[in-house]
Amino acid sequence: MTGTVYLVGAGPGDPGLLTLRGAELLRGADVVVYDRLVSGELLDFAPPWAELVYAGKAPAQAAIDQGSINALLVDRAREGKVVVRLKGGDPFVFGRGGEEALACAAAGVPFEVVPGVTSAVAAPAFAGIPVTHRGIAASVAVVTASGAAGTDVDLEPAARSADTLVVLMAAGRLRAVCDALMRSGRATTEPAALIQWASTKNQRTLTAPLGDIAAAAQEAKMGAPATLVVGKVVDLSSRLAWFDPGLYARTAPAVSAPA
Repeated sequence: MTGTVYLVGAGPGDPGLLTLRGAELLRGADVVVYDRLVSGELLDFAPPWAELVYAGKAPAQAAIDQGSINALLVDRAREGKVVVRLKGGDPFVFGRGGEEALACAAAGVPFEVVPGVTSAVAAPAFAGIPVTHRGIAASVAVVTASGAAGTDVDLEPAARSADTLVVLMAAGRLRAVCDALMRSGRATTEPAALIQWASTKNQRTLTAPLGDIAAAAQEAKMGAPATLVVGKVVDLSSRLAWFDPGLYARTAPAVSAPA
């Protein structure tokens, strides 16, 4: 009997942002294939007997290439196992989840997509930046800093059309990305923010004009993983920044029993 592959979004970093469905599937997993940015705490949801396979991709290198990951998912499912592919953020937002789903579909392996909290909205939110805001930003575009095999991405259409621009995986190509945005018409003085390790105790946020942020990030030694946000909404962060990494803790208000 063929098993099932579950493409599960792990969220932006804070393990508390995993969905209930994601936690449920991890508890019943026979195999967990997980990415580099997945919190180690999430692996504790898996049963002791589960096979844990690291499939992380650091900049310019990968523990397992994408073809091998696709084959692994299919092979384990054909063994009748419950396979959880645990991916940072959302599987279908620059997470190659579509490629893995296509591999399952081609092999006749059942699969389910479990959306996750994408860093495209979570990273700005944890820095006090709403990607849309009435009267300031009515549109948002999410782009990646580099394409397949590190190729350049045409940022001009998004740069010209969206009020807020969110660039994922921006750290390694920050200067080139900023230059491309300015060539596409974004002002050098436009507010920009770089958020590193969003939603974790290591989060750092840097704000500066678009024309200056690459140099400022280099001076601050900010690297991957990081998300770039460009637009007037960045100015709201000075009033809306609510997350204090130094006080990092997942707490919830007490729930009183009904009288």
